Amino acid sequence: MSKPISLCDEATFSQVFDEYAISLHNYLFYKTGNKNLAQDLTQEAFVKLWQNCKKVIFATAKGYVFKTAKNLMLNQISHQKVVLAFEQRSTNNINIQDPEFIIEEKEFQRQLEQAISELPEKQRVVFLMSRIDKKTYKEIASLLGISKQAVEKRMYNALNSLRKVSKLIP
Repeated sequence: MSKPISLCDEATFSQVFDEYAISLHNYLFYKTGNKNLAQDLTQEAFVKLWQNCKKVIFATAKGYVFKTAKNLMLNQISHQKVVLAFEQRSTNNINIQDPEFIIEEKEFQRQLEQAISELPEKQRVVFLMSRIDKKTYKEIASLLGISKQAVEKRMYNALNSLRKVSKLIP
């Protein structure tokens, strides 16, 4: 019987990170609708993997890091609103732009993030894959294992919801 591969080796850990970091980040981003939160949770999940590298074997590293990230995400959902409010307040630096424009821009960004986060998960995933990842409906359908028509319907419903909620999308 061969000895399990140790994750405590930097090269092995780097291999795991390189293989799963982007897909983990995208998973978290699609679930939360918040890019900053997804980045933070991805990083924190890999830190926990490194801290527990002696307990986790190579074969279960993906499952461990995804489950850890999911648990971290669930623990941070309520904290997300506080972080967003803090980020908006911290941008009150002196700026030569019109203060009214800055306020409107912040409000628009807040409304957009809120509206996207309130979309049903299936609609949010399709919307973000289309708008952020710049994937075609055909590519999205293939990745999600659904028909192109289902993607079109989810996108239509997502855009419709965003229009109703915040009049953000023309």
